[in-house]
Amino acid sequence: MEDYWTELENIKRSNENRQESQEAVVVKEPDEGELEEEWLKEAGLSNLFGESVDDPHESIAFLATLTRTQAAAVQKRVETVSQTLRKKNKQHHIPDVRDIFAQQREAQEKSPGGSESPSARTKENKCQGKDDQASSGAVDNKELIPRVPEDAPASETDINLEVSFAEQAVNQKELNRERMQKIRVNDASLPSFRLPKDKTGTTRIGDLAPQDMKKVCYLALIELTALYDVLGVELKQQKAVKIKTKDAGLFGVPLTMLLEQDQRKAPGTRIPLIFQKLISHIEEGGLETEGLLRIPGAAVRIKNLCQELEAKFYEGTFNWESVKQHDAASLLKLFLRELPQPLLSVEYLKAFQAVQNLPTRKEQLQALNLLVILLPDANRDTLKALLEFLQRVIDNKEQNKMTIVNVAMVMAPNLFMCHTLGLKSSEHREFEMAVGTANVMHLLIKYQKLLWTIPKFIVNQVRKQNTENQKKERRAMKKLLKKMAYDREKHEKQEKTTNEADVPQGVIRVQAPHLSKVSMAIQLTEELKASDVLARFLSQESGVAQTLKKGEVFLYEIGGNIGERCLDDDTYMKDLYQLNPNAEWVIKSKPQ
Repeated sequence: MEDYWTELENIKRSNENRQESQEAVVVKEPDEGELEEEWLKEAGLSNLFGESVDDPHESIAFLATLTRTQAAAVQKRVETVSQTLRKKNKQHHIPDVRDIFAQQREAQEKSPGGSESPSARTKENKCQGKDDQASSGAVDNKELIPRVPEDAPASETDINLEVSFAEQAVNQKELNRERMQKIRVNDASLPSFRLPKDKTGTTRIGDLAPQDMKKVCYLALIELTALYDVLGVELKQQKAVKIKTKDAGLFGVPLTMLLEQDQRKAPGTRIPLIFQKLISHIEEGGLETEGLLRIPGAAVRIKNLCQELEAKFYEGTFNWESVKQHDAASLLKLFLRELPQPLLSVEYLKAFQAVQNLPTRKEQLQALNLLVILLPDANRDTLKALLEFLQRVIDNKEQNKMTIVNVAMVMAPNLFMCHTLGLKSSEHREFEMAVGTANVMHLLIKYQKLLWTIPKFIVNQVRKQNTENQKKERRAMKKLLKKMAYDREKHEKQEKTTNEADVPQGVIRVQAPHLSKVSMAIQLTEELKASDVLARFLSQESGVAQTLKKGEVFLYEIGGNIGERCLDDDTYMKDLYQLNPNAEWVIKSKPQ
């Protein structure tokens, strides 16, 4: 742990030389029931209580898609809020939680599929057992220190994205209850997880339309809570009380404000310009430099460079040649520490820290996956840029002597020990936190390629919600047409004519409205992939297509049971067509 404590000392010295003191972020301690009420709002279920409670039907379609563990997590919070509101004698109607979930069960009976099937659970049971015990919560300091050889052999294990993580945890718990009590496993190696190939395509953050991504976030919060509930780990969201922060500059400016400032200079910017520039400057000096990220720049020089950057960066007059590589690395870490709210967010910082308390590596990875989904866009994009940079540093470990363990030790205090939160703790608690956060940092770096994936079971739940909402809209439309005395027979005839004019069975029509006036009719085969469709479009000898290259345009699934989804190259089109036969297929570039 030497690198961790050395970094902590460097941070203290750096803070002493920074005269301008930031106000600490005030973290509000919630009253009884307030935490659960806020949770329900964040999960998109605020209409289960409060003024809109008289019409909870809007949430019934949502609840009908939940797994049993997700439903249990929601029910637990609704019960707490209901009891609190009764104690406070709120004037508005307070629902009986049994009524809400009775309606949900009725909806599930009419439209099964919300909870996992026994066969899916049985299939999952067979995969469990040998993959990934984590360190088992020992409190002895020696046992807490991670022992991770850099090149320890590790067999690859598939990470199941088709079954709810919390459902998997229930099954794992049942299978391993006795074995877990007997076995004590150290961190001899981190398992290598991989995503099994999914014929309907892997969905990554950024692939979905905003309205569907919003639903993904609701479900991710419910799933994360269900997972922590099953494993007996407390998940407490915190709320930062708004405080006065700098509204201009580079250091100590909120990420969203910094990006607004940057977008006026470079429209479409998603990662702060100063952050990008510091990374590129470090890389220009060569990533082979020994002790990169570990060796600090001189504190007084760093302070002067900060002041100069604040004055000259946006004017373009700052002299980057005067910045030594170790100084740039120190500035990068300083930027992260001085964010008014931590990069991992005030709301979820404790949840990230609590990942270390989950019993297996697989469950830790699943929790981190859900937490990354829940981060605000600006935080998530900046975290991704940081982790990719750290991996490039580690790729040069033979020369720079910065292994993944060293990098995790050095970066953990910069991400987790947010000085603006004013956290104080005992020496033993501090040691536990040091080890735990270094381990979590290690996981973030090692598994970063998996963490930006949206689990298939969540995408499927979004599809089910969209289908239910469409049914509701169609019923409402029929009522409206009836009220207007509309000629329904004529309407149905027109609808039939439209369907008959559609493309033949087993053929999809691919459009590229912004690139070509002509659509392509493509015969579906068992082996046809999204990459094949794109290749066929790009091989056209006329129009805009001939000027485009692979990676500039993508094939999208639009409509049907999804708002919009960018397809990965390995998506098998026939399988996806069977999942969403009413979709349109469009080739276009990704939005900035």
